[in-house]
Amino acid sequence: MPGFAKSGKRFPTHIVVFLAPAVIVYTLFMIYPLLDSLRVSFYTPDDTGALSFVGLGNYETLFFDENWSKGFWNALSNNFILFAIHMLVQNPIGLLLAALLSLPTVRGRNIYRTAMFLPTMMSVVIIGFVWQLILNPLWGVAETLLDIIGMVDYFQPWLGQESTALVTISLISVWQFVGIPMMLIYAALLNIPEELTEAAIIDGANHWQVFWRIKFPLILPTLGIVSILTFVANFNAFDLIYAIKGGLAGPNFATDIMGTFFYRVLFGFQLQMGSNGMGATVAAMMFLIILTGVIIFFFAVQRRLLRHSF
Repeated sequence: MPGFAKSGKRFPTHIVVFLAPAVIVYTLFMIYPLLDSLRVSFYTPDDTGALSFVGLGNYETLFFDENWSKGFWNALSNNFILFAIHMLVQNPIGLLLAALLSLPTVRGRNIYRTAMFLPTMMSVVIIGFVWQLILNPLWGVAETLLDIIGMVDYFQPWLGQESTALVTISLISVWQFVGIPMMLIYAALLNIPEELTEAAIIDGANHWQVFWRIKFPLILPTLGIVSILTFVANFNAFDLIYAIKGGLAGPNFATDIMGTFFYRVLFGFQLQMGSNGMGATVAAMMFLIILTGVIIFFFAVQRRLLRHSF
């Protein structure tokens, strides 16, 4: 019909009206600062304080200059360690907790779910302060608790040693944020049709077999999303390490990651002055690392998970 065809070509102005506020806010506070930060990474201040274009000079300094490269590569390697601990400890624990909570025989699941998600809602500053008190070698309760269970010989000043500080803070972060993957996976498990699991149980399968052979393949896309969220969150991490170890990320930069390294480069520390150009360069590298990881995941991993699950 002519009238229908004409109305079908009408521009959907209502979509623009609804999307415009969000697009404007996101552009002003996210896209523009990001692009401007990338622009600043190609400049450096001269003797007068004016910015002069240096191209990739800041990146070359960051990668190869002895005064900058050591801190950068140390922070980057620590970030990968932080990410690996969350992937190998936090996400499997979240998967296990979600699987247990999804069992129909578990009573009081709402209480357990709330209790395990509660640390996620607490302030990172409070979490850092409390764990410093718990693990303090002088007046902390960790040594006493280990003494009660006969493991006091294993107690060490974990936050004060270079070899254990980063792992300890990583496990504190795991304890705080394990509720996020747990809830995401739990929601995915609840969306699985009960007919599939009931049919398997009727055929003689136990809960373990039902989970690994039916539920687990169906939640693979969710596990992929959890993995990429873990990657992004860990390479954006800053607050917990700053709350526990401060801007210097001690001892001897053993807990330094990209976030704390960026903080020191931009704002300065001790006798070193802050640098807008180098700070923007570190921020650009953080963005490029996260962008590369997300692109690799979505094009090389997520598509295969979707094909496998469906």
